[in-house]
Amino acid sequence: MKRRKQQTVGIVGSLLTAICCFTPVLAILMGAIGLSSLLGWLDYILLPLLVIFIGILGHSLWRLRSN
Repeated sequence: MKRRKQQTVGIVGSLLTAICCFTPVLAILMGAIGLSSLLGWLDYILLPLLVIFIGILGHSLWRLRSN
């Protein structure tokens, strides 16, 4: 994956995951479509996803700095 694309994936993925994780946007949307019973499981998915995207961004920045 090219550095620019990897940085874009890391930034966009981190922002979207953080918005869904730390704001009630996802809770409101899931409640509106009738899936509010799954809200207890969101932390098991969103927090590791946030760590993965931040890791992708960190790896991209590390590669950029080492060149």
